[in-house]
Amino acid sequence: MNAALMMLVDGRFPAGGHTNSAGVEAAVRLGDISDDITLERYLLGRLATSGRVEAAVAAHVAGLVRPTPDALATIDAELSARIASRALRAASRRFGRQLLRSGSMIWSSPTLDAISSGDTDAHQPVVLGAVVAATGGTPTDAAAVAFHHLSAAVTTAGVRLLGLDPMTVARVQARVGERVDVWIADAASWAASPVAALPAAGGSLTDILGEDHAGWDARLFVA
Repeated sequence: MNAALMMLVDGRFPAGGHTNSAGVEAAVRLGDISDDITLERYLLGRLATSGRVEAAVAAHVAGLVRPTPDALATIDAELSARIASRALRAASRRFGRQLLRSGSMIWSSPTLDAISSGDTDAHQPVVLGAVVAATGGTPTDAAAVAFHHLSAAVTTAGVRLLGLDPMTVARVQARVGERVDVWIADAASWAASPVAALPAAGGSLTDILGEDHAGWDARLFVA
């Protein structure tokens, strides 16, 4: 992993990641997450479903040879079709807009230019793949960063919302990371696959939590 990519996995990178709990805030309120054991179960479930979808999209974009606006719009539409919750689609585009603004101020690339020229805000995984490519990263790097962002969102929210021991939560993330390493190995095939053939696994709980969370009057996280 090059030095620029290290910036993308740093929690201080100004891309709005600190405002995303990946559904943990709603899961805590509804009682689905209450300790490190239930947090680990939730994290593994998210990574195996929406996490793989997002990582696959990021890897695909990072591997684009001809990043035209039309090609990127098609990828973005395919990802939209994989996110059932309207609230989560809106949050993904908000995070994508924040990442695009930060990434474009630091790096430049035809893919970032093509996304910027689009009529609508792109989803965060689409922008992430473009930013990773702009740093010189590979599709494998893009998948790894996507999984890391989701893992960090879930575990950080667990610490902030439940007061869990950070070292215990770090062990949770490390254990789950062993499973993630297996999925990251698919990045090269995701980059080469037709976009319609990318993973489409979803979880009804993810979408239900997203819709419930969006209706709250007061909340700590955007999603």
